[in-house]
This record gives sequence, structure tokens and C-alpha cells, in this order.
Amino acid sequence: MPTMPEAPNMQDEINHEKNIKALQFIEQVTTNVDEIQKKVLSEILTRNAHVEYLKRHSLDGLTADRETFKNVMPIVTYEDLQPDINRIANGDTSPILCSSPISEFLTSSGTSAGERKLMPTIEEELERRSLLYGLLMPVMNQYVPDLNKGKGMCLCFIKSEAKTPGGLAARPVLTSYYKSSYFKERPFDPYNNYTSPNETILCLDPYQSMYSQLLCGLIQNNQVLRVGAVFASGFIRAIRFLQKHWTLFCKDIRSGTIDVQITDQSVRNAVSKLLEPNPQLADFIETECSRDSWQGIISRLWPNTKYIDVIVTGSMSQYIPTLDYYSSGLPLVCTMYASSECFFGLNLNPLAKPSEVSYTILPTMGYFEFLPVQKNSGLPDSANEKEKQEPVELVDVKLGRDYELVVTTYAGLYRYRVGDVLRVAGFKNNAPQFNFICRKNVVLCIDADKTDEVELQNAVKNAISHLIPFDAFLMDYTSYASTSNIPGHYVLYWELRHGGTKSIPPTVFENCCLTIEESLNSVYRQGRVCESIGALEIKIVETGTLDKLMDYAISRGASINQYKTPRCVKFEPILELLNSRVLSVYFSPKCPKWFPGHQEWYDDNQN
Repeated sequence: MPTMPEAPNMQDEINHEKNIKALQFIEQVTTNVDEIQKKVLSEILTRNAHVEYLKRHSLDGLTADRETFKNVMPIVTYEDLQPDINRIANGDTSPILCSSPISEFLTSSGTSAGERKLMPTIEEELERRSLLYGLLMPVMNQYVPDLNKGKGMCLCFIKSEAKTPGGLAARPVLTSYYKSSYFKERPFDPYNNYTSPNETILCLDPYQSMYSQLLCGLIQNNQVLRVGAVFASGFIRAIRFLQKHWTLFCKDIRSGTIDVQITDQSVRNAVSKLLEPNPQLADFIETECSRDSWQGIISRLWPNTKYIDVIVTGSMSQYIPTLDYYSSGLPLVCTMYASSECFFGLNLNPLAKPSEVSYTILPTMGYFEFLPVQKNSGLPDSANEKEKQEPVELVDVKLGRDYELVVTTYAGLYRYRVGDVLRVAGFKNNAPQFNFICRKNVVLCIDADKTDEVELQNAVKNAISHLIPFDAFLMDYTSYASTSNIPGHYVLYWELRHGGTKSIPPTVFENCCLTIEESLNSVYRQGRVCESIGALEIKIVETGTLDKLMDYAISRGASINQYKTPRCVKFEPILELLNSRVLSVYFSPKCPKWFPGHQEWYDDNQN
């Protein structure tokens, strides 16, 4: 008698249907790009027709077409919007930028004053972001099937938040999302089934959150099909944490109890539901972690892992060799492109090499324009500005060209310069696909920090005042973001002229290190306090070292007339040259001061 066919799994059918709909949506929006962009701009302007900012630019009540909008609305930076944002932060609830109430501020990298940028957002943006998250796994499933058969060890963390004087939350975009009902109350989805209970993700203590999430990932190691964190730096930090504390994990797994350092009761309760004595697993982890080499440790501890989900584009590319070492070359997958200002798009070819990753901007997420950027022109900034052309539409960008992204959002940003430089790599139907090239003007980056040349210069200027009593002067300097150790740290190479007879005590240079750190932005200082960035280092180099740097550049074809000392170096032969001429080395003696929010909010409260 023939056996009856197995009944189809209803959940599998539902998931399959969801995936098909998601892929159809991507196909549709990447085909009708210009039509959707017109509609998005029209919706934004219609909803916000009577806001103060648009009235100020002669759009009072007018539903402008694209050409009118571009003729009357200026392209702006954060500094242009800061007075309006400060009014909202201080409690002005009138429709200044957006007709919908501002629900919170999403914090971004620092302003010239060292404070975090405050990006206004509205409640409906959470839904728009959730929609983009919902597209990631249907795309991934085309390349790596059966991801619904296991779990993801995705290490997610929240960060400290503040309240503005007007009572609105100011917090990072991912903290906002993880604390929202869209994340906390999400329906079960086998494609987004995590090893970390919500309580471990929502724990504000970095040590307890990291410890409990890794413990849960180890307990469920054979179910894990993918691992990752948001940034490559964060995931490597987790591996180094494991390297430091694996004996504690083995003890917990062997005994079925949680280490006493985990004091958050909600975390203890959540982990206890997963944890039971498992001496065999503890022995396995002990054997693997006690080996001389940690090469391939990810594949060894989580043997079914198919890829690592981390951002390795832009400044995060410096961590690729370390990830390859720990994973024995597992694919590195960058799934999406997003910022505090707007979520932009996703990677439709997730298994592409990191150097070839491109993101398809979805035209439904906002209205996008692109300022042409000259590649390697050798012209000074002022000349570059003059040479810039008018911004072009999403459908009008040219293959191989570089552009700076300009966005108009539903939450009240109009023609806002995001600061990202993108290169057109190809097209999905009519939607361009972009390589992320860099953050404009950023010279140093370790984690979420972004330090530009002006900020670094000002910080150095503040620090060298410590040298004046010793008749010592800074002749020139350059810098480097070192990731040879985790956490990575900033290294500054200083060439001095010391005219005095009085020797300079080491504490003076240590104070220079600390002064630089105190002068850097809030994101950097938070990274230091939270130990995602190491202590800043100053290396004093021999007299003439930076002339040698110029000689090297000229030998490789640089013009002596246009040469200026680079404020950041990455090229290995240059680093070897600098390090070969180091006379002494100093580190910052302690963490710089940091607290959530803006300094003036605390000053106001004290007054």
C-alpha cells in the first residue's frame, strides 16, 4: 500500500508566500522608480504644506512640483537646521519642520561643537523601517536557503538615551527600534529567530548584555545558522570578550547556573529558561577555546554557521582580515544601508565580496537627490565646490560616477546633505545600485565614531597648549585608526621642535592625549567610556619624519606644489616609515568625561 504524501507545513507555506510578496514588491519599486519618487515628494510636501520651514521658503500651502521645489528650497546641512531643531528639543510643539508630532530624536555623529546631531523623527517612520527589515531575509533566502531551520546569533545592543528639555527622547536609531513595539512585540518569524531573548538585548549594562547574549548563543550553538552584529567592530569585540571570559561560560554551562556578575533579574530569568547543566557542551567549548590558535573559532563553536551578518563597507573594511581569521573565511554579508536620517535601501546580492557590495536605494523610503562629486581631482575644496554640478534625480545618476546623497524625508528634512559619498555600481531594473565609498571629510573611525579633519585639528590645537611651558611646539602631525588590538584606538604621530632645556615629563604628553579625547565628539567619548574604543595614543617621531613622508609621496608621483601632510594615513609602507622613527609613546591615562544628551541640557538643569 503506497504511503500517503506528507501534509505541507502551513507555516512554511505562509513564509514562502511572504517571501514571494516581498520579492515582488522589490521588483515593482525598482521598476517604477521615477514615478514613485514623484509621488513620495508630492506626499511629503502635501502633508507638510503649512509647516513653518516650508513657509519660510515660499511654499506656504503650495503642493510644488519637483522643479519648483528644487528652485526654492536650498540644499542644507545640520548646522542650517540646528536653530529649528533646538526649538523642538526645547519644547516648541508648533509645526516647524513637520505637520506630524515629532515623536523623538535619533542621535547621529557629532556636530562641530562635539555634541550629537539630533534627527527629528515621527511615529510612522518606525513602520517604514520595519518594512525594510522585512525585506532582508526574503532576499537572503534566495542565496542561502533554509535559514528558517535554525537561529541567528545576532548580537544587538541598546545605548544610553537622554531627554531633551522639552521631554523628547534622544537616542540612537537602533536603540529606538529595539525599544519599540515593532521589535519587542514582533510576531514569531522563523527567518528572524534569534538566540538572544529580548531581555538580554534590552539590558543597558554592556557587560551583562554581551555576556548573556553570548551565553545564549553558546547554549544553542548547534541551532545557529548565522552570526553577526551591526558593525564588524562590534562583532570582533564580542569574540575578544569570549576570548577573555570563556572559562566563566564553561562554568555556567557545566553547572546550569548564571554567573553572579549578571545581576539584572529580567536577564537572569530569561537566560534561566534556556540554561540547564550540559557538561558535554562545556567540555567541547573548553577544548576549542583552550587551543593555542583561535583561527576559525566561529566555525568551530558554531559549526552550522553559513555567514556573518555585519557591515564591512566604508571604514569597517579595516576589520575584514580579522573576521576572516576568526571565521576561516565565512561569507561576510552586508544586508542594508541606513542612517539616523533615513533608511535607504538593501543589498540585493548579499554574497558579493565586501569590496563589491552595492546597495539598491528603494524609492519609497524618501525623496533622493545626488550631488556629483569629483573623484581624485587634486583640486582644493573651494575649487571642487565651484566645479560641482546641480544635483540629479535618482534615475539620472551615471554609472561609475560619485555622488553625495541628499535626502528629503517624511519626518521633516528637506534637501538635507547626509554626508555619504556613493558610487554608482549598476542597476536593478531602473533603480541604481551604489557602492558606499566614505563619509565626507571623515579621517578617523573605529566604531560608530566619525572624526573629521576640522575636529581633529581643533582637538590637537587644544592639546598643544600643554607644551608651551616647555618651549616645545608641534611642527606637524598625522594620524591612524589602529585596529591591531581590540578595541581599536586613535594613534597620532607628532613631530616636535623642542627649543628649551627643560625636559618634558611623560605626564604632559599623557595630558595631551586626554585633552584631545575631551575635545572630540560625544560619540567618540561614549565609545571610550563603553570600551568600544581604546585609549588614544601619541607617538613622538624623529625630526624630519614628516619630510620623509613627503619625499615618499613625491617618489610615487605626487606634485610638490600641491602636497600637504595627510591628516590620516592607512597605506602600510607609510605606517612602517612612521613607526620606524618613533622616539616615545604615550597613552591617555583615563577615559574622557561623557554623559547622555547635550551639555547645555545639564547646564540648564543645574541653573
